[in-house]
Amino acid sequence: MVEDGDQYSALSELDAKGLKGKKKDQGKSYSTLVYSVTDIPPWYLCILLGIQHYLTALGGLVAIPLILSKELCLQHDPLTQGHLISTIFFVSGICTLLQVLFGVRLPILQGGTFAFLTPSLAMLSLPNWRCPAWTQNASQVNVTSPEFIEVWQSRMRELQGAIMVAACFQIFVGFSGLIGFLMRFIGPLTISPTITLVALPLFNSAGDEAGSHWGISAMAIFFIVLFSQYLKNVPVPLPSYHGSRKCHFSKVYLFQIFPVLLALAITWLICFALTVTNTFPSDPAAYGYLARTDIKGDVLSQAPWFRFPYPGQWGVPTISLAGVFGIIAGVISSMVESVGDYYACARLSGAPPPPKHAISRGIGVEGIGCLLAGAWGTGNGTTSYSENVGALGITRVGSRIVIIAGGCVLLVIGMFGKIGAVFASIPTPLIGGLLLVMFGIITAVGVSNLQFVDMNSSRNLFIFGFSIFAGLAIPNWVNKNSEVLETGILQLDQVIRVLLTTGMFVGGFLGFILDNTIPGMIKCNNLALCFLNSPDNDTSLVGVSVQTGAHLLLEFKCHIL
Repeated sequence: MVEDGDQYSALSELDAKGLKGKKKDQGKSYSTLVYSVTDIPPWYLCILLGIQHYLTALGGLVAIPLILSKELCLQHDPLTQGHLISTIFFVSGICTLLQVLFGVRLPILQGGTFAFLTPSLAMLSLPNWRCPAWTQNASQVNVTSPEFIEVWQSRMRELQGAIMVAACFQIFVGFSGLIGFLMRFIGPLTISPTITLVALPLFNSAGDEAGSHWGISAMAIFFIVLFSQYLKNVPVPLPSYHGSRKCHFSKVYLFQIFPVLLALAITWLICFALTVTNTFPSDPAAYGYLARTDIKGDVLSQAPWFRFPYPGQWGVPTISLAGVFGIIAGVISSMVESVGDYYACARLSGAPPPPKHAISRGIGVEGIGCLLAGAWGTGNGTTSYSENVGALGITRVGSRIVIIAGGCVLLVIGMFGKIGAVFASIPTPLIGGLLLVMFGIITAVGVSNLQFVDMNSSRNLFIFGFSIFAGLAIPNWVNKNSEVLETGILQLDQVIRVLLTTGMFVGGFLGFILDNTIPGMIKCNNLALCFLNSPDNDTSLVGVSVQTGAHLLLEFKCHIL
């Protein structure tokens, strides 16, 4: 820890007050930093910027529990959804503090990952974990009955056990240094189909949510696009105070930093107005009813003000081989993304490229974070958040103290039950609009990795095209014809089904095998050196949660063997 601290301290050329300065490395000019990785901004600035990082990560932190809730049979229990949201906030805060203080020691936020979502949904789609028909009918669900509680908690405990065992694999890969060895064989033609197939299979879920009222979903999408794309370079004058200038107005790129939050607030307010005026139908069977804001209104009154999440709050985790193998596929994808985020974060925060031991330690600590997430029962793991890395490029504040403040904000907010309940009451079509944008960007980032491959090559075209198409076709066929693959051994049947219905595993595995066996594979030079030689990234923040930093990992020069 001291070694890395000295390494980062040695490169700060800023004065004690964090005045702006320029730095050059290998003949290239880097962006001006207000505070570098080892600087300490004023306490009030740390808190404000920490809250900003929390709000930036909000989309993914809220979306993951809401997507899982349907497969956990919780779609008619918004109060428990709120508890899950609060738990993921709390655990993300713990994981962030562990990573910044003991892991890679860079200003990087930790939170839930969509890479775990696809195998989790595949596991919960097994016949023995499908939700009973009566849980789909709101009139038949008594959320306080022991029978209903056991239905959803048994599924959550199964997820917890799989995540905790898979986390042990990540801890081993990280602290043993195997991550460096594995990265030698993972190239763009493996990463691209893997990331693309994280989002593509979820089109049905996003479409169902958005289709509950396409007008509201389209409105949410419109505001997100307006703020994040058209108005991102428009500054907004806001009142501020500084010792030398007293009260004055400062220009803040508000739309660039909080496009999703602003779109969510405006569309939610419009839904509230249309609900009060009874523009939306009051009949539960009518189209557009789910856009009303009073459907889940009682969740706010039911939720406690304070609720402390704790390990084992849903019971003792259970373990099945099928779930473990599926989640391990998500762990591998998550590790690749995080390595890319470490390099991007180092460059944007004014730190040197992280050494191999720091990367290994960071991956190991992420494994510990996944272990804690499984123990607490978030239904998900943890990974580095790419959009918060992008926020560093916007604010030009790369201080670790700011991210520590952000982690503390997550911890505190996770203990306020009312806050989780507020997000659990978001109207369904509004969630659908958010998911359409979010999954679209994840898909596009996956495809964007192909810019580092010669796509005029028939070899590369074949590998990518076949991997993507097989990653969609094989899971679809297995879901419809699972009895054909039955071996008579229940555990083996479940493992085969979970793996073959997880598109990211199928596509990523085929891409990995083909890319490493067909002649002409891409081999990359020294990772740190090549990353520094890569072209500057557009660090504009889209504002949605996209845990897809793997594309940054591949921004280095490659050559053909």
